[in-house]
Amino acid sequence: MSRLDEIKSRIDWLKDLFKIVIAIMVADVAGMATLYMDDKMGLLFYMGGLLLPLFAASCTVISRKIELHLNELGEL
Repeated sequence: MSRLDEIKSRIDWLKDLFKIVIAIMVADVAGMATLYMDDKMGLLFYMGGLLLPLFAASCTVISRKIELHLNELGEL
């Protein structure tokens, strides 16, 4: 496989991973909203709140890696 194909496949894989993390974040926020509306703010609610910064940080890391690979692709 050529270097160009390797970079393209990495970008595609990272884009899919980014979509999965965003979907998990949306589900987490929806679950927290449901718990808040039902006035059941227990351990599950607070764990969801603690996981949001982790998901946001992973989205940032993934997007930076995508940007690096795109720059590398532009150099080829």
